Amino acid sequence: MIASDLFRGVIALLHVLLLTIPSPGLMYLLSALLMFASPFFNAGRSAILPTIAGQKDLHTANALTQTTAWLTLTIGTMLGGVSTAQFGYEWAFVANAASFFISAAAIWRIVSPSGHFRPERATAALTTAVRFQGVREFMESLRYMRSRPLIFGIALTTVGWASGGGAAQVLFTLFGEVVYQRGPAGVGLIWGFAGIGLVLGGLLGHRLGERLQFEGYKRTLTISFAVHGLSYILFALMPNIWLSLIFITLSRVSMGLNNVLNRTMLLQHVPDFLRGRVFTTVEMMMHATMMISLGAASWASAIYPIRTIGVIAGALSATTAIYWAWANATGRLTEPPRDDTATDLDLAEPVTSS
Repeated sequence: MIASDLFRGVIALLHVLLLTIPSPGLMYLLSALLMFASPFFNAGRSAILPTIAGQKDLHTANALTQTTAWLTLTIGTMLGGVSTAQFGYEWAFVANAASFFISAAAIWRIVSPSGHFRPERATAALTTAVRFQGVREFMESLRYMRSRPLIFGIALTTVGWASGGGAAQVLFTLFGEVVYQRGPAGVGLIWGFAGIGLVLGGLLGHRLGERLQFEGYKRTLTISFAVHGLSYILFALMPNIWLSLIFITLSRVSMGLNNVLNRTMLLQHVPDFLRGRVFTTVEMMMHATMMISLGAASWASAIYPIRTIGVIAGALSATTAIYWAWANATGRLTEPPRDDTATDLDLAEPVTSS
């Protein structure tokens, strides 16, 4: 996590070069490198959370972690839009880079109650095997996810959301600057209200997560995914930016709720020694889909109306509700045991010592 932050801090600072070298190729390279390091940090943060918080406070810790991240995103995007309009892009790039270095310093100060963050494994043979597997570790996480339909279903919902959500990375800019002609301040407003929605959704997810039984959790996800997709569509159709802000906020409330509930499920049910790999796999699936969605939206924006692209992106995200409802109705989303251990890993082929 520290290495990821330091790497991202340097790459974020290098964005200043774009002010003197306005090259699309350089912009794509720096953006790709910045995104490349993010899944390592996000997966690591999720993997160590149960070790720090313990099972009793895990849901609260997860909701707090997600909500504070979204809150700073909200504040940062609002300030970024306003400050960029007033002071220029260079200060925004410097502030972005500084945030990663501050994060690295904060991570350095984290202490595990056990004195380390190494996962406990069931057998010495498994420990030896995992140590030398490399690519096989990734395949092992896929086998585990496929053997637990709920875990695999949650992973697929991130793909469903990202099929339309990735387009938001370019659509928010296009709506702020082109559709509503508000410049950087308009972009900052849209991202800022989206962040407010995520914070509110995280708070709602925390309250509901403490009360919902497993069946209630599944029904809540179906409803919230549908609300998210419909709100995204309405965001794209509104005649002015203020009405659009209402619906993008509602859309992100639904996503914040889903994110907190789903991550709590993963944290509670994925065994310690697989947790990092499972979260990395889920992050990879999500980011790969987002990149495809973003690229398709960027290409389409040169040919089709921006509002049309927004409606299609919202409809794609809404299909997640259909998939989840179907999987639940057909009995595929059963709750795995919470006391999963490494000895359950007889998924496709035995792990042998190297």
